[in-house]
Amino acid sequence: MVFNGRFYRTLVVSSSDKFNESLIPLLSAARCEPVIYADSASSAKRKLLEKSFDFVIINSPLPDENGTKIAIDVSATKNTVCLFLVRADQYAEMRSRLMPHGVFTLSKPTSSSAVNIGLEFMAAARERLRGFEKKTTSIEEKMEEIRLVNRAKWLLIDHLKMTEPDAHRHIEKQAMDTCTTRCEVAKSIIKTYS
Repeated sequence: MVFNGRFYRTLVVSSSDKFNESLIPLLSAARCEPVIYADSASSAKRKLLEKSFDFVIINSPLPDENGTKIAIDVSATKNTVCLFLVRADQYAEMRSRLMPHGVFTLSKPTSSSAVNIGLEFMAAARERLRGFEKKTTSIEEKMEEIRLVNRAKWLLIDHLKMTEPDAHRHIEKQAMDTCTTRCEVAKSIIKTYS
């Protein structure tokens, strides 16, 4: 299970050493590196403030809470996928509570193959989130370019008494003539007239 040779930064939130030890070979096979462990929700929250993680795996219950709040909070971030393991008698309730927040849920006790499938689902979801992040960045960059070009056009209109279409053509022509981007030409105009 490897997507483009990626490694997934993973936080395991569990107070059970036995659970943590059983998870080590599965996480290694799933290329989850580095793996950081937290033994309580409060410890996990501190670690989440210090670093960002691709995966968060919560073994419920935790000593200071059942873990649903942290699972929901983690899933609200743009780049983290959460797997929540819960006792079989609570599985249906927790799954219906956590599913709307995008949290994957598994019933305990569970098998290695079920955890592997869960990790594969998490990796697929994380890669999809990565695609959305790229699109968001691209849109933000485009919006910034539009803002800069518009600001440069208004400076040309104000200082050189150009019309809006003439200012636009001037920026386009400068970009083509100098083999640079419209954004670079706009920055140069802004620097000159500001």
